[in-house]
Amino acid sequence: MPFELPPLPYEVDALEPHMSAQTLKYHHGEHHRAYVDKLNELIHGTGLDARSLETIILRTAGDDRKTQRKIFNNAAQAWNHAFFWDCMSPKGGGAPARPLARQMDKVFGDFDKFKGLFKKSATGQFGSGYAWLVLDGGMLKVRSSANAMPPMVEGQTALLGCDVWEHAYYLDYRNRRADFVDVFLDELVNWEVVAMRLESQLAQRPVRLAMR
Repeated sequence: MPFELPPLPYEVDALEPHMSAQTLKYHHGEHHRAYVDKLNELIHGTGLDARSLETIILRTAGDDRKTQRKIFNNAAQAWNHAFFWDCMSPKGGGAPARPLARQMDKVFGDFDKFKGLFKKSATGQFGSGYAWLVLDGGMLKVRSSANAMPPMVEGQTALLGCDVWEHAYYLDYRNRRADFVDVFLDELVNWEVVAMRLESQLAQRPVRLAMR
């Protein structure tokens, strides 16, 4: 079956004033939809149309053939955007609750230090990309990735992602990416979802402390 554009997990104006309805209509309704539609067009009749989005991403990652690169980029962006919407909530932001807060304090020192690392990762990403909180071999890490690259390609589990392509923030924040990242962390992050993602991974492997 063709992939479908997933609905937003909240109303299109639910994140205002931090993210406008105009941005969400444009970002979700135009950009995200275009990735899904293009992906369906590219994989039709290839055998990949019977595969999961994650399988398509992993099978086409690093393939330099032109069509395969296009499939990867659109599949990865379809996945990244669906993940990003779930990272936010109308009642989000602030500090996470325990036990997530304890895990983050052990690794990063305290929540403010995590925020500083995440903001540095997001603002330091040259051009388009994402900032992530990931679980890598049982270790919590902050990292960034260029363009459409999702953490799964490097064997990492994404827990939190912030889209820093310009279309994610330009209508509301113009070129002030740093301001957008501050608002994302302070007002929008759905820490309950992040905690559930981590909890599901902890059941399989304990979190180790990051090397400093």
